[in-house]
Order: sequence, then structure tokens, then C-alpha cells
Amino acid sequence: MTQHRDNATRTKARKGALDIAYESELRERSLAETLADRIALAPVRPFTIELVNGVAEHGSALDAVLAASLTGGWAFDRLARIDRNLARIALFEIAHTDTPAPVAIKEAVDLAAKLSTPDSPAFLNAVLSAAAARLAASDSEEGADVAPGDPEDE
Repeated sequence: MTQHRDNATRTKARKGALDIAYESELRERSLAETLADRIALAPVRPFTIELVNGVAEHGSALDAVLAASLTGGWAFDRLARIDRNLARIALFEIAHTDTPAPVAIKEAVDLAAKLSTPDSPAFLNAVLSAAAARLAASDSEEGADVAPGDPEDE
């Protein structure tokens, strides 16, 4: 029962982060400004704050990975605002929290199904899966510079 409640809380926190990111983009304001406004009005979930601050801090790197993960001539700035912000939030969660990639992707896909276009869930699933694979590959390359037993060790 506690696990279900925690999952629901995190889902609501993700939705809150999406609301803040979407509003920031619409109003052409920084995430920090919009987050501060929200906090001044009412309590904001700690995980929402973590997601928003993380996307603000790592936004350029997240956007680069997402743009590199697009296929078919898509440009990152052509994505619908909701999809673009969901992708940023999910990729931050994959790269910088202990949330497993499949969970973060499923949460983004579920929110897209409720809030975006009919094609968005499948599209986000593909882009986020490719981005997560790209991150995993770069992580393994960084950790595999010199493995024990390599000739360079001798």
C-alpha cells in the first residue's frame, strides 16, 4: 500500500514539474522564476522541485541527447511543448535520479497519453528509449577506458 501511494505521489510530482516547465516556456520565463512563483502560492512537492531544478541545471545537455535521439528529420524545437518538456523531465530522471529508465519512460508516456496528441505516447516512447540507450552507452564507454587485464595495465 505504501509503495502505491509513493508511486502516485511521484506521478503527481512529475505532473507538477510538467506544469511548471510548460508555463515557463509559454510565458518565456526561467524555470526558477516559475518555480518560485508556485512555491509562493502553495506547497510544492519536493520531487517536483528536484525535477524542475534538475531540468534547469542540465537543460542544454538533456536537449542535446534528445535532439541526437530524434529520427526522421525531426528537430527538437519542432516537438510539441508538452512532449518536449516531458522528454526533458523523463531524461533528467533517467540520468540523474535512481528511477529506472523504463519507469521514467512509462510515466512520460502515460502523461503524454492524457495531455498531448494521439501520436505523442509512441513518439515519446521511441525517443526516450533511444536517449536512455545513448546515455547507457556513454556511461559504459566512460567506465571502460581501461579494464583490468588490458595491455595498458602492464
